[in-house]
Amino acid sequence: MRTSIATVSLSGSLTEKLTAASRAGFDGVEIFENDLLASPRSPEEIRARCADLGLAIELYQPMRDIEAVPRAEFARNLRRARKKFELMRRLGADTVLVCSSVSPLARDDDALASEQLSELADLAQDFGIRVAYEALAWGRHVSTYDHAWHIVETAGHPALGTCLDSFHILSRGSDPKGIEDIPGEKIFFLQLADAPQLAMDVLQWSRHHRCFPGQGGFDIAGLLRHVLRTGYDGPLSLEVFNDVFRQAEAGPTAVDARRSLLVLQEAVGTVELP
Repeated sequence: MRTSIATVSLSGSLTEKLTAASRAGFDGVEIFENDLLASPRSPEEIRARCADLGLAIELYQPMRDIEAVPRAEFARNLRRARKKFELMRRLGADTVLVCSSVSPLARDDDALASEQLSELADLAQDFGIRVAYEALAWGRHVSTYDHAWHIVETAGHPALGTCLDSFHILSRGSDPKGIEDIPGEKIFFLQLADAPQLAMDVLQWSRHHRCFPGQGGFDIAGLLRHVLRTGYDGPLSLEVFNDVFRQAEAGPTAVDARRSLLVLQEAVGTVELP
């Protein structure tokens, strides 16, 4: 399977992160918006650099606080989305991550969320982009993967799918077996992160204490088995927020990250290590 890593998982400038990911053997990257904004290079230059390094841009993220909001607010969100899609076209990224809303304006209305995400997907499709909707563990109204999938399924839009994140699923104690009810082609992206078992605010836990698969207390291999049974054929991507990793040298961290995915794939039987 293809492997990927989010640029937020590594230290340094965006070009340094890309170089480290390529040298470690990753096939692609998730470009975190803050990394692109902080880079002195244009989207076209970053696109060319990734091509030179043999890296696919698998995902651009994040897009926040989009769905289930009053009409006037949603119109503003669509204008914001259009600018982001224009940038993504320059960058050469064809999948965007949309996190479930934490906005105080968001309503507890699944039908409205489906309707507005479908409109967003219409706009994305005009740019050749797919929308991957992810449930944040601290989302205002949508905080579980099965709820996010229900909204996506109701929308029924070809350019709208779901993103599964092992941290958001396992930190809430959700049963990952239900993942098998999602068609593999509607799982647009899979993000993997482990974490130690901690009793703390889930947002702080997520932002500071994630680690690579095999370094924490989550059953990442068990979750991955459920995902693979759906027929998912996208990349295995690491999205790890960790204060230590963000201060350590990018090269060795990227090698550690790549090794964690090799061990994970061995555990689920998709590769055999020598």
